Amino acid sequence: MLSQVCRSGFQPFGCHRLLPWVQSTAITRSHRVHPSAISHVRSWSNIPFITVPLSRAHGKSFAHRSELKHAKRIVVKLGSAVVTRGDECGLALGRLASIVEQVSVLQNQGREMMLVTSGAVAFGKQRLRHEILLSQSVRQALHSGQNQLKEMAIPVLEARACAAAGQSGLMALYEAMFTQYSICAAQILVTNLDFHDEQKRRNLNGTLHELLRMNIVPIVNTNDAVVPPAEPNSDLQGVNVISVKDNDSLAARLAVEMKTDLLIVLSDVEGLFDSPPGSDDAKLIDTFYPGDQQSVTFGTKSRVGMGGMEAKVNAALWALKGGTSVVIANGTHPKVSGHVITDIVEGKKVGTFFSEVKPAGPTIEQQGEMARSGGRTLATLEPEQRSEIIHHLADLLTDQREEILLANKKDLEEAQGRLAAPLLKRLSLSTAKLNSLAIGLRQIAASSQDSVGRVLRRTRIAKNLELEQVTVPIGVLLVIFESRPDCLPQVAALAIASGNGLLLKGGKEASHSNRILHLLTQEALSIHGIKEAVQLVNTREEVEDLCRLDKMIDLIIPRGSSQLVRNIQKAAKGIPVLGHSEGICHMYVDSEASVDKVTRLVRDSKCDYPAACNALETLLIHRDLLRTPLFDQIIDMLRVEQVKIHAGPKFASYLTFSPSEVKSLRTEYGDLELCIEVVDSVQEAIDHIHKYGSSHTDVIVTENEKTAEFFLQHVDSACVFWNASTRFSDGYRFGLGAEVGISTSRIHARGPVGLEGLLTTKWLLRGQDHVVADFSEHGSSKYLHENLPVPQRNTN
Repeated sequence: MLSQVCRSGFQPFGCHRLLPWVQSTAITRSHRVHPSAISHVRSWSNIPFITVPLSRAHGKSFAHRSELKHAKRIVVKLGSAVVTRGDECGLALGRLASIVEQVSVLQNQGREMMLVTSGAVAFGKQRLRHEILLSQSVRQALHSGQNQLKEMAIPVLEARACAAAGQSGLMALYEAMFTQYSICAAQILVTNLDFHDEQKRRNLNGTLHELLRMNIVPIVNTNDAVVPPAEPNSDLQGVNVISVKDNDSLAARLAVEMKTDLLIVLSDVEGLFDSPPGSDDAKLIDTFYPGDQQSVTFGTKSRVGMGGMEAKVNAALWALKGGTSVVIANGTHPKVSGHVITDIVEGKKVGTFFSEVKPAGPTIEQQGEMARSGGRTLATLEPEQRSEIIHHLADLLTDQREEILLANKKDLEEAQGRLAAPLLKRLSLSTAKLNSLAIGLRQIAASSQDSVGRVLRRTRIAKNLELEQVTVPIGVLLVIFESRPDCLPQVAALAIASGNGLLLKGGKEASHSNRILHLLTQEALSIHGIKEAVQLVNTREEVEDLCRLDKMIDLIIPRGSSQLVRNIQKAAKGIPVLGHSEGICHMYVDSEASVDKVTRLVRDSKCDYPAACNALETLLIHRDLLRTPLFDQIIDMLRVEQVKIHAGPKFASYLTFSPSEVKSLRTEYGDLELCIEVVDSVQEAIDHIHKYGSSHTDVIVTENEKTAEFFLQHVDSACVFWNASTRFSDGYRFGLGAEVGISTSRIHARGPVGLEGLLTTKWLLRGQDHVVADFSEHGSSKYLHENLPVPQRNTN
């Protein structure tokens, strides 16, 4: 074994003897500084540097990805395809710099990082090619002239020679990169003998532990300059023996030897597939369990390096058996390589995670497939059958009310002291709520009779060639909701009525309520044998991970706080999101408003349910109403209702002693708080709404019909009302039966989204041996494009 600690000229910054400033801010794994005592927060590039408490006894691998954030000691294995360029001559410098940055971030969080790296052969090949070309060009210039230079051939370079020439340069590069983050790196070259000779093995172990103790990152590689060929029959002979024949087996052996918590294997593929990547049916395996090898077909090995995916899997399973968790992921993809290591440690769904603990229920991927299959069957049912399922669910909500309320009581008891009062109100169910839910579901059942398969347009293209546009389900919906168990049966009924498969992800604060409501939903679906069409996601999947399942989910519908909606809109990759991030609703009180109507409308809009997204947040008052009895009545009512008033800039300028001036005119309070601002005209009110509103719901209060129509036509919001409370912006109140949410987007559905918003269309063309060639300039057929009558919709 050869061991070499860095001797860089930047040693005071890179090694253990840090300058005083570095000593006060850098985080080490020395026994003298415990990570829980450090609270510094810094950042490099776009990767946050946050210290985390790390404490875990080694011996058993992590069961779930979410536990990886507790990993204390981590080995990162960089495959040849990750380290080298596409031409296999030289290193991928940008990729390496990104990897070093991520490793440095984790090291400075208090973790113990080790690298197993390839690249010496490629780096040496680049240097030797350069030397050979230079030598040949000089000789040929002397003997044959410059005209022969183009025909020079590069001899085949022996790998051991390349490794010998490349090791020093590779290490110098790593040293220079780690020095930028005040981290020292040390090189360790090993061969198979260093693990099989007991004395050398103890020496290696001691060296590595001492380097980790001094906050130094060991960079380990096989000594390719002298390494002998691997023995063919000595690989993976049990948990205590593994032949170090490539860097995959080296990383596994090192991980187990050092009692590592996590081994990250970076390659040039996304992870482990159930068939060779690139084949038509290849699917990425999110979690791999021992014994699953029989279901996997391995492809060819990597374009560079010694091992292929089969070698990686064998090494990973050996490490897993030794108590080390393993993730195999892509370290070359330009969109993810800059954060792949930190994403893995944060528990995000990246690559393939190896686990010994199989989940009790189906995976999210399996649930998605079941929802897709069940939804397609659901769409083929007769309208009466879908209606029957929804009616049965409505009956179950009232028949099983005691069990539902008992489960909800458990949720409320567990949420006491953890949730704010408005959220507790959303979480609470009651007999009245369940009765209201049942009525809404029966409305959905009645309106669903001709929802799927309804003909919207008929056209005769030519003789015996007719085209129809018909309604069809969107596909699989993912609905994510917080603190609102009553949302589950509403959304389920709408999905059933529209023939969509459904994935539900509820908040953990409503877990007991959601569980029984989902069981009742599946019981209703069972009357036609399609209980799997609606799935409740109970696995540990983070919302961000669910939003990446673009091949499984067709539409995401968030139901919850504005922050939840914003997070989902940001996380969704290639999946449309239906919803609104804010509900900043306005009411404009015109100079010709009725005194009797104003206070009733303001009270209902603000005080009926302040936490709702359709609650009033900003009251715009015409300037002529200031210091009038109407204005005084509004203020007195708000005081009685204990509404905290925030004054807009113009309103504050009219008052000697004003309420607290608003911090932002674009605020959704979600509580008994209200912003009041003054405007000079209806046009100024419209301009204010367009500038500070969220296109949700906006109201005018006036007796002037012309002014009201001007407001209705010019305000560009999903819902615009005249002399009506903002609280009417609701699917149930609109007669939709229920809603999956309120959308402020301009594509597909807008406003309260009920049954119609969960449908799309497809085109059906029926012909008799028609070909386009017949319709050419000299063809025998002519286009007619006649509109045909559409079957009347059943409105009963």
